[in-house]
Amino acid sequence: MLKKRNWLVCGVLGLAMSLLACGGAEKEATEGAISAAQTAINAASSEAAKYVPDQLKSAQDTLQGAKDAWTKGDYSAALSAAKEATKKASDLVTAAAAKKQEWMKDWTSLAESMPKSMEQIKARLDAYSHGASMPEGMDKSVLATAKDQYALLKQAWTDATVAARQGNLGDAKQKASGIKDMLAKLREMLGIKS
Repeated sequence: MLKKRNWLVCGVLGLAMSLLACGGAEKEATEGAISAAQTAINAASSEAAKYVPDQLKSAQDTLQGAKDAWTKGDYSAALSAAKEATKKASDLVTAAAAKKQEWMKDWTSLAESMPKSMEQIKARLDAYSHGASMPEGMDKSVLATAKDQYALLKQAWTDATVAARQGNLGDAKQKASGIKDMLAKLREMLGIKS
């Protein structure tokens, strides 16, 4: 009987020690997965913040969920969330690169067309200033207003170009879209077709 009890106690102690060892290993593995997810998100965050901020927030929220589960001792949920956060970090890199390429294409198109439109307007303003026949409804006060608007547009285009050179394509595109609308109105005011 004593032998049976010793075997039983040894068996229970062995099982308990195995569970503790497994629990410690699970905790360490989960902690490592969370750390890896954090590193992956940190590496992707600079570009993702510019191009896909919503996806970045989702990845960060998933990582925070992993950390919260780890703190509560739910290592299985924490490990699952950490793996998901790592996948989202990988997706961030791809999505940010695609969005950046799309915005670069849009910016390149604007950078080609905008200066041409600005030159047309400048040439027309110069012609009217030197006595060329102005369109109906235009007089010297309207011409002065058009010149002021052109000066504002020129500065806005310079600001957009600087933003693009600094890598802030979203900001550059936003500034350029406002310029496009103003340019269209100014072209109409000056009687420039097409």
